[in-house]
Amino acid sequence: MSHFAFLAAALFLLAASRWTLPTSAELPRFREAPAFRNGPGCVSAPTIHIAMTLDAAYLRGSVAGVLSVLRHSSCPESIAFHFLATRPRRFRPVVAAAFPYLTFEVHRFNPDVVHGRISSSVRRALDQPLNYARIYLADILPRSVRRVIYFDSDLVVVDDVARLWATDLAPYQVLAAPEYCHANFTTYFTDRFWSDPVLPLVLTGRRRPPCYFNTGVMVVDLDRWRAGGYTRKLEFWMEVQKRKARIYELGSLPPFLLVFAGEVKGVDHRWNQHGLGGDNKEGLCRNLHSGPVSLLHWSGKGKPWLRLDAARPCPLDDLWAPYDLLLRDDDPFSDV
Repeated sequence: MSHFAFLAAALFLLAASRWTLPTSAELPRFREAPAFRNGPGCVSAPTIHIAMTLDAAYLRGSVAGVLSVLRHSSCPESIAFHFLATRPRRFRPVVAAAFPYLTFEVHRFNPDVVHGRISSSVRRALDQPLNYARIYLADILPRSVRRVIYFDSDLVVVDDVARLWATDLAPYQVLAAPEYCHANFTTYFTDRFWSDPVLPLVLTGRRRPPCYFNTGVMVVDLDRWRAGGYTRKLEFWMEVQKRKARIYELGSLPPFLLVFAGEVKGVDHRWNQHGLGGDNKEGLCRNLHSGPVSLLHWSGKGKPWLRLDAARPCPLDDLWAPYDLLLRDDDPFSDV
Protein backbone atom coordinates (compact mmCIF):
# COMPACT_ATOMS: atom_id res chain seq x y z
CA MET A 1 0.00 0.00 0.00
CA SER A 2 1.41 3.38 -0.97
CA HIS A 3 2.05 6.04 1.67
CA PHE A 4 -0.80 8.12 0.24
CA ALA A 5 -3.23 5.19 0.30
CA PHE A 6 -2.24 4.33 3.87
CA LEU A 7 -2.74 7.93 4.98
CA ALA A 8 -6.13 8.08 3.26
CA ALA A 9 -7.25 4.84 4.90
CA ALA A 10 -6.12 6.06 8.31
CA LEU A 11 -7.98 9.31 7.92
CA PHE A 12 -11.12 7.44 6.87
CA LEU A 13 -10.95 5.16 9.92
CA LEU A 14 -10.40 8.12 12.22
CA ALA A 15 -13.38 9.94 10.77
CA ALA A 16 -15.53 6.82 10.99
CA SER A 17 -14.62 6.35 14.65
CA ARG A 18 -15.73 9.91 15.35
CA TRP A 19 -18.99 9.41 13.53
CA THR A 20 -19.79 6.33 15.62
CA LEU A 21 -19.04 7.85 19.00
CA PRO A 22 -22.20 7.87 21.18
CA THR A 23 -23.78 11.31 21.08
CA SER A 24 -24.24 11.24 24.85
CA ALA A 25 -20.43 11.29 25.29
CA GLU A 26 -20.46 15.08 25.40
CA LEU A 27 -23.21 15.22 28.01
CA PRO A 28 -22.68 15.16 31.77
CA ARG A 29 -23.39 11.97 33.69
CA PHE A 30 -25.78 11.81 36.61
CA ARG A 31 -26.23 9.63 39.67
CA GLU A 32 -29.28 7.42 39.72
CA ALA A 33 -32.13 9.02 41.65
CA PRO A 34 -33.96 7.03 44.33
CA ALA A 35 -37.16 5.24 43.41
CA PHE A 36 -40.14 7.33 44.49
CA ARG A 37 -43.29 5.29 45.02
CA ASN A 38 -47.00 6.06 45.38
CA GLY A 39 -48.60 5.83 48.78
CA PRO A 40 -51.85 3.99 49.56
CA GLY A 41 -53.91 7.12 48.92
CA CYS A 42 -52.84 7.32 45.25
CA VAL A 43 -55.14 4.64 43.82
CA SER A 44 -57.47 7.18 42.22
CA ALA A 45 -54.86 9.91 41.70
CA PRO A 46 -55.00 11.56 38.25
CA THR A 47 -52.04 11.39 35.90
CA ILE A 48 -50.20 14.70 36.09
CA HIS A 49 -48.49 15.64 32.83
CA ILE A 50 -45.41 17.87 33.05
CA ALA A 51 -43.51 19.26 30.05
CA MET A 52 -39.91 20.50 30.08
CA THR A 53 -37.19 21.03 27.49
CA LEU A 54 -33.85 19.24 27.26
CA ASP A 55 -30.66 20.67 25.85
CA ALA A 56 -26.98 20.39 26.71
CA ALA A 57 -26.71 23.81 28.36
CA TYR A 58 -29.66 23.33 30.72
CA LEU A 59 -29.65 19.53 31.12
CA ARG A 60 -28.32 19.70 34.66
CA GLY A 61 -31.10 22.10 35.61
CA SER A 62 -33.76 19.90 34.00
CA VAL A 63 -32.57 16.83 35.91
CA ALA A 64 -32.61 18.77 39.19
CA GLY A 65 -36.11 20.00 38.41
CA VAL A 66 -37.41 16.47 37.83
CA LEU A 67 -35.86 15.22 41.07
CA SER A 68 -37.44 18.08 43.01
CA VAL A 69 -40.89 17.31 41.62
CA LEU A 70 -40.63 13.62 42.48
CA ARG A 71 -39.18 14.18 45.94
CA HIS A 72 -42.07 16.38 47.06
CA SER A 73 -44.93 14.61 45.28
CA SER A 74 -47.48 12.61 47.25
CA CYS A 75 -48.06 10.37 44.19
CA PRO A 76 -44.81 10.43 42.18
CA GLU A 77 -45.67 7.37 40.07
CA SER A 78 -48.73 9.22 38.82
CA ILE A 79 -46.58 11.86 37.11
CA ALA A 80 -45.74 11.60 33.40
CA PHE A 81 -42.96 13.78 32.03
CA HIS A 82 -42.86 15.02 28.46
CA PHE A 83 -39.46 16.32 27.42
CA LEU A 84 -38.98 18.37 24.26
CA ALA A 85 -35.59 18.12 22.56
CA THR A 86 -34.18 18.75 19.12
CA ARG A 87 -32.31 15.41 19.35
CA PRO A 88 -34.44 13.00 21.41
CA ARG A 89 -32.18 9.98 20.95
CA ARG A 90 -29.31 11.91 22.46
CA PHE A 91 -31.13 12.68 25.71
CA ARG A 92 -33.42 9.69 26.26
CA PRO A 93 -30.63 7.43 27.65
CA VAL A 94 -29.50 10.17 30.04
CA VAL A 95 -32.97 10.57 31.54
CA ALA A 96 -33.53 6.81 31.70
CA ALA A 97 -30.22 6.28 33.53
CA ALA A 98 -30.91 9.00 36.11
CA PHE A 99 -34.57 8.03 36.61
CA PRO A 100 -35.05 4.30 35.86
CA TYR A 101 -38.57 4.31 37.32
CA LEU A 102 -39.81 7.48 35.62
CA THR A 103 -42.73 7.53 33.21
CA PHE A 104 -41.51 9.79 30.41
CA GLU A 105 -41.20 10.41 26.71
CA VAL A 106 -38.77 12.60 24.80
CA HIS A 107 -40.56 14.30 21.91
CA ARG A 108 -38.73 15.85 19.00
CA PHE A 109 -38.98 19.59 18.56
CA ASN A 110 -38.05 20.54 15.02
CA PRO A 111 -36.13 23.85 15.16
CA ASP A 112 -37.05 24.50 11.53
CA VAL A 113 -40.56 25.32 12.77
CA VAL A 114 -39.29 28.62 14.16
CA HIS A 115 -36.57 29.21 11.59
CA GLY A 116 -37.04 32.71 10.22
CA ARG A 117 -39.33 33.73 13.07
CA ILE A 118 -36.73 34.31 15.81
CA SER A 119 -35.20 37.75 16.27
CA SER A 120 -32.29 38.68 18.54
CA SER A 121 -33.07 39.61 22.14
CA VAL A 122 -31.29 40.96 25.21
CA ARG A 123 -29.74 37.57 26.06
CA ARG A 124 -28.46 34.90 23.70
CA ALA A 125 -30.13 32.04 25.62
CA LEU A 126 -33.50 33.59 24.84
CA ASP A 127 -32.79 33.34 21.11
CA GLN A 128 -32.41 29.55 21.01
CA PRO A 129 -35.14 27.70 19.07
CA LEU A 130 -35.90 25.43 22.04
CA ASN A 131 -36.91 28.51 24.05
CA TYR A 132 -39.91 28.69 21.71
CA ALA A 133 -40.89 25.03 22.08
CA ARG A 134 -43.54 25.90 24.70
CA ILE A 135 -45.53 27.53 21.89
CA TYR A 136 -45.88 24.14 20.19
CA LEU A 137 -46.87 21.92 23.13
CA ALA A 138 -50.37 21.38 21.75
CA ASP A 139 -48.91 20.29 18.39
CA ILE A 140 -46.17 18.03 19.74
CA LEU A 141 -47.83 16.23 22.65
CA PRO A 142 -50.33 13.45 21.92
CA ARG A 143 -53.96 14.52 21.76
CA SER A 144 -54.62 12.20 24.68
CA VAL A 145 -52.74 14.76 26.80
CA ARG A 146 -55.44 17.34 27.41
CA ARG A 147 -53.76 19.38 30.13
CA VAL A 148 -50.12 19.96 30.99
CA ILE A 149 -47.88 21.86 33.39
CA TYR A 150 -44.97 23.54 31.67
CA PHE A 151 -41.81 24.13 33.72
CA ASP A 152 -38.62 25.95 32.77
CA SER A 153 -35.35 24.09 33.34
CA ASP A 154 -33.96 26.50 35.94
CA LEU A 155 -36.32 25.82 38.82
CA VAL A 156 -36.96 23.40 41.66
CA VAL A 157 -40.31 22.49 43.20
CA VAL A 158 -40.52 22.27 47.00
CA ASP A 159 -44.22 21.42 47.32
CA ASP A 160 -46.60 18.76 46.04
CA VAL A 161 -47.11 19.54 42.34
CA ALA A 162 -50.63 18.09 42.60
CA ARG A 163 -51.66 21.39 44.21
CA LEU A 164 -50.57 23.29 41.10
CA TRP A 165 -52.20 20.70 38.82
CA ALA A 166 -55.52 21.30 40.62
CA THR A 167 -55.63 24.94 39.43
CA ASP A 168 -59.15 25.73 38.23
CA LEU A 169 -59.01 27.18 34.72
CA ALA A 170 -62.72 28.04 34.83
CA PRO A 171 -64.94 27.57 31.77
CA TYR A 172 -62.98 29.75 29.37
CA GLN A 173 -59.33 30.20 30.30
CA VAL A 174 -56.62 28.49 28.31
CA LEU A 175 -53.74 28.87 30.73
CA ALA A 176 -52.83 29.75 34.29
CA ALA A 177 -49.55 31.41 35.26
CA PRO A 178 -48.11 33.65 38.00
CA GLU A 179 -49.16 37.24 37.22
CA TYR A 180 -47.37 40.43 38.30
CA CYS A 181 -49.72 43.33 37.80
CA HIS A 182 -47.47 45.74 39.70
CA ALA A 183 -44.86 45.45 36.92
CA ASN A 184 -44.81 48.20 34.31
CA PHE A 185 -46.42 46.39 31.38
CA THR A 186 -45.34 49.02 28.85
CA THR A 187 -41.66 48.14 29.31
CA TYR A 188 -42.13 44.74 27.69
CA PHE A 189 -42.62 46.38 24.29
CA THR A 190 -40.70 48.99 22.35
CA ASP A 191 -41.69 52.57 21.62
CA ARG A 192 -42.27 51.43 18.05
CA PHE A 193 -45.06 49.15 19.27
CA TRP A 194 -46.76 51.75 21.44
CA SER A 195 -46.54 54.47 18.80
CA ASP A 196 -48.20 52.31 16.15
CA PRO A 197 -51.84 53.35 15.55
CA VAL A 198 -53.01 49.73 15.26
CA LEU A 199 -50.77 47.27 17.12
CA PRO A 200 -51.63 48.27 20.74
CA LEU A 201 -55.33 47.80 20.00
CA VAL A 202 -54.81 44.05 20.36
CA LEU A 203 -54.66 44.59 24.13
CA THR A 204 -58.07 46.22 24.35
CA GLY A 205 -61.27 44.39 25.23
CA ARG A 206 -59.62 41.91 27.58
CA ARG A 207 -61.41 40.53 30.63
CA ARG A 208 -58.94 42.35 32.87
CA PRO A 209 -56.22 44.94 32.28
CA PRO A 210 -53.18 43.22 30.72
CA CYS A 211 -50.51 42.15 33.23
CA TYR A 212 -47.08 40.62 32.87
CA PHE A 213 -47.04 36.90 33.64
CA ASN A 214 -44.22 34.37 33.79
CA THR A 215 -44.24 31.71 31.07
CA GLY A 216 -41.76 29.48 32.92
CA VAL A 217 -44.57 28.11 35.11
CA MET A 218 -47.82 27.48 33.27
CA VAL A 219 -50.83 25.20 33.51
CA VAL A 220 -52.24 24.81 29.99
CA ASP A 221 -55.56 23.42 28.78
CA LEU A 222 -54.34 21.84 25.54
CA ASP A 223 -57.85 21.10 24.26
CA ARG A 224 -58.81 24.78 24.43
CA TRP A 225 -55.44 25.79 23.00
CA ARG A 226 -55.96 23.54 19.99
CA ALA A 227 -59.57 24.63 19.50
CA GLY A 228 -58.58 28.30 19.64
CA GLY A 229 -55.61 28.00 17.26
CA TYR A 230 -53.30 29.72 19.73
CA THR A 231 -50.08 28.44 18.19
CA ARG A 232 -50.82 30.39 15.03
CA LYS A 233 -51.78 33.50 17.03
CA LEU A 234 -48.38 33.45 18.74
CA GLU A 235 -46.60 32.87 15.45
CA PHE A 236 -48.37 35.92 14.02
CA TRP A 237 -46.64 38.23 16.51
CA MET A 238 -43.28 36.58 15.91
CA GLU A 239 -43.72 37.36 12.23
CA VAL A 240 -44.71 40.97 12.94
CA GLN A 241 -41.53 41.31 15.01
CA LYS A 242 -39.39 39.74 12.29
CA ARG A 243 -40.85 41.30 9.16
CA LYS A 244 -42.63 44.52 10.08
CA ALA A 245 -41.11 46.23 13.11
CA ARG A 246 -39.07 45.46 16.21
CA ILE A 247 -41.78 45.57 18.86
CA TYR A 248 -40.13 43.65 21.76
CA GLU A 249 -36.77 42.52 23.17
CA LEU A 250 -37.42 39.42 25.29
CA GLY A 251 -37.56 36.26 23.17
CA SER A 252 -40.71 34.15 23.40
CA LEU A 253 -42.34 36.03 26.30
CA PRO A 254 -43.86 39.09 24.51
CA PRO A 255 -45.95 37.05 22.03
CA PHE A 256 -47.51 35.29 25.02
CA LEU A 257 -48.30 38.65 26.59
CA LEU A 258 -49.88 39.95 23.40
CA VAL A 259 -52.10 36.89 23.06
CA PHE A 260 -52.97 36.07 26.67
CA ALA A 261 -52.35 39.06 29.00
CA GLY A 262 -55.58 39.94 30.76
CA GLU A 263 -57.03 36.49 30.02
CA VAL A 264 -54.81 34.45 32.35
CA LYS A 265 -55.85 32.61 35.47
CA GLY A 266 -53.50 33.91 38.13
CA VAL A 267 -51.41 31.35 40.03
CA ASP A 268 -50.40 32.03 43.63
CA HIS A 269 -46.94 33.60 43.72
CA ARG A 270 -45.73 30.84 46.01
CA TRP A 271 -45.44 28.81 42.79
CA ASN A 272 -42.91 31.19 41.30
CA GLN A 273 -40.31 32.66 43.61
CA HIS A 274 -38.75 34.11 40.48
CA GLY A 275 -35.78 36.24 39.50
CA LEU A 276 -33.26 34.25 41.56
CA GLY A 277 -30.91 34.37 38.57
CA GLY A 278 -30.89 38.17 38.70
CA ASP A 279 -31.67 40.31 35.67
CA ASN A 280 -31.05 39.38 32.04
CA LYS A 281 -27.75 41.27 31.79
CA GLU A 282 -25.84 41.06 35.08
CA GLY A 283 -27.37 38.06 36.87
CA LEU A 284 -26.76 39.55 40.32
CA CYS A 285 -27.81 37.81 43.52
CA ARG A 286 -31.41 38.20 44.62
CA ASN A 287 -33.28 37.50 47.84
CA LEU A 288 -36.55 35.62 48.23
CA HIS A 289 -39.74 37.60 47.90
CA SER A 290 -41.93 37.74 50.98
CA GLY A 291 -44.49 34.99 51.44
CA PRO A 292 -44.62 31.18 51.28
CA VAL A 293 -42.53 29.19 48.81
CA SER A 294 -43.61 26.24 46.66
CA LEU A 295 -41.22 26.77 43.73
CA LEU A 296 -37.83 28.44 43.36
CA HIS A 297 -37.11 29.86 39.92
CA TRP A 298 -33.65 31.02 38.82
CA SER A 299 -35.02 33.14 35.97
CA GLY A 300 -32.52 35.69 34.74
CA LYS A 301 -28.92 35.35 33.58
CA GLY A 302 -27.38 33.64 36.63
CA LYS A 303 -27.88 29.87 36.88
CA PRO A 304 -27.12 28.08 40.15
CA TRP A 305 -25.08 25.21 38.66
CA LEU A 306 -22.77 27.66 36.88
CA ARG A 307 -22.26 29.83 39.93
CA LEU A 308 -21.66 26.81 42.18
CA ASP A 309 -19.09 25.38 39.74
CA ALA A 310 -17.32 28.73 39.61
CA ALA A 311 -17.21 28.85 43.44
CA ARG A 312 -19.12 32.13 43.31
CA PRO A 313 -22.60 31.09 44.42
CA CYS A 314 -25.35 33.35 45.58
CA PRO A 315 -26.75 32.46 49.03
CA LEU A 316 -29.95 31.00 47.57
CA ASP A 317 -28.05 28.71 45.20
CA ASP A 318 -27.53 26.41 48.18
CA LEU A 319 -31.27 25.67 48.00
CA TRP A 320 -30.77 24.25 44.49
CA ALA A 321 -27.66 22.18 45.29
CA PRO A 322 -29.44 19.25 47.08
CA TYR A 323 -31.24 18.42 43.81
CA ASP A 324 -28.07 18.30 41.72
CA LEU A 325 -27.48 14.72 40.52
CA LEU A 326 -24.30 15.51 38.60
CA LEU A 327 -21.81 12.62 38.80
CA ARG A 328 -18.37 14.12 39.28
CA ASP A 329 -15.03 12.48 38.47
CA ASP A 330 -14.14 12.25 42.16
CA ASP A 331 -17.46 10.65 43.08
CA PRO A 332 -16.85 7.15 44.54
CA PHE A 333 -19.63 5.80 42.30
CA SER A 334 -18.37 7.42 39.10
CA ASP A 335 -16.99 4.12 37.74
CA VAL A 336 -19.83 1.88 38.91
